[in-house]
Amino acid sequence: MAMERGSGFSFMKYGTAASLAMVLLAYWFRPPGESRLDDRLDTVLSSLLRAESKVGINNARPRVAIGLGGCVDILVDGVRLLKKIGLPPTDQPLHHDYIENADQLAQSFAYFFVPGAAAERFVMNNTLFSQLVETSRELPGNRWSIGGNAPVMAGRMATEGCDVLLGGSFSPDFADVLSQHITVAGNVVDEPDIHLILEYPSGATWGQYTARRANRYIVHSDDHNPYLASLEDFEDKLQDFHPDLLVMGGLQMMDSFPFQQGERENLLSRLGNLLSSSSPRTGVHFEMASFVDEGLMGDLLRLVLPHADSLGMNEQELPNLLSLLRGSNVTVLSDPNPRVATVLDQMRELYRLVNQRYPSAKGRLLSRLHVHTLAFQAMIVTRGSQWKNTMSAVAKASLTANRHVCGSPDIDPSKARLIMDESFSVSRQEGSQRIPLEETRPVSCWDEDDYEICVAPNLVCTDVYQTAGGGDNISAAGLVLQI
Repeated sequence: MAMERGSGFSFMKYGTAASLAMVLLAYWFRPPGESRLDDRLDTVLSSLLRAESKVGINNARPRVAIGLGGCVDILVDGVRLLKKIGLPPTDQPLHHDYIENADQLAQSFAYFFVPGAAAERFVMNNTLFSQLVETSRELPGNRWSIGGNAPVMAGRMATEGCDVLLGGSFSPDFADVLSQHITVAGNVVDEPDIHLILEYPSGATWGQYTARRANRYIVHSDDHNPYLASLEDFEDKLQDFHPDLLVMGGLQMMDSFPFQQGERENLLSRLGNLLSSSSPRTGVHFEMASFVDEGLMGDLLRLVLPHADSLGMNEQELPNLLSLLRGSNVTVLSDPNPRVATVLDQMRELYRLVNQRYPSAKGRLLSRLHVHTLAFQAMIVTRGSQWKNTMSAVAKASLTANRHVCGSPDIDPSKARLIMDESFSVSRQEGSQRIPLEETRPVSCWDEDDYEICVAPNLVCTDVYQTAGGGDNISAAGLVLQI
């Protein structure tokens, strides 16, 4: 996500008005015989926009602290890059925890390319990574942007009306393009970490392989981010910042990194101490990512998750975390298009297991869980918790998914489609209630146990500009209305 100074709050103000205008234009100038599906999509869009606009930011800008790390993203056509370096399609798609050579890169890319599942891997081979970077620089159509979970979420939250403290080690050029509402805490570096974003659209082909949905495969070889280099400065500035919300992400940069014995645990212990010392009035959100290192996941479960009362993740990260909490292994690849009932059952179990594992006496109780998929948004929020406006937050998350992936604050109904079922079961248990998708009230909310559940359909972008950073933008947008 590119961030420009002074982007400010006008994005939301004018983006909503323009989207409503586009809905009206689409209606009046629709050719005769246009299908009912288009009418349905227009109504869902206008209804989501109304739900989003029911609440807004108060006069005082919320204060949000976000860490840790950041990078420069180079976004390229993934298939074109592999062809350019002369890497032929493999005949053996395989999962690898990290990448040591070109053959493993081909195998790993193919493994995630066909189902269209997002993945991120550390490249241990510096020569290979340098070749990929140099080739990407020369590739026509490449784009550069600020990357990393923390900077992308910071950019979204600043755009939506927050004042942000961002923890990361950046180059001077990096800091110059951040919003004026973002203050950086961290060291200045000459050479920022670079991430290569190998994007591909739905239907893309690589040899005998065809992608079933648009997504990205990310490779990196970071020097700064795995060491949480900005942690000390971030902690110092945090004391005077007094945030309403503390967000932590980017820890997947530690995944499969060759630390010295005990080094990673010491870093995460320091991070855990920072989180545990935050005010009880400050919400703490942890953003999940693509983790495959079971040792790292074990450290996160022990040292970081107990101090978070909000979690955000996608349809791959949910079953992965759940599997580990059940005492099983990492799940590398899950269904990229799960049904609502499946996700809701997994969310209920995750909510229960986390709160059983981390009673409030030893940390924070999980009171907010947000899962974003290609087809829909789902959120669980504990009744009576600090998190408010759940219905509007889920609607905003849904709309942000389209805005980011299509690359425009204005939602064009002609470039969107609904792929969520016309009705969904609230659980896979036999006899469970089915809830219809009502065009005039597309966000469905109901109470269970001690929490509220809300589900909203996504207006899936059919003219993809960028998938990378989608989850960070979606999670950040959902949080903004709940602070």
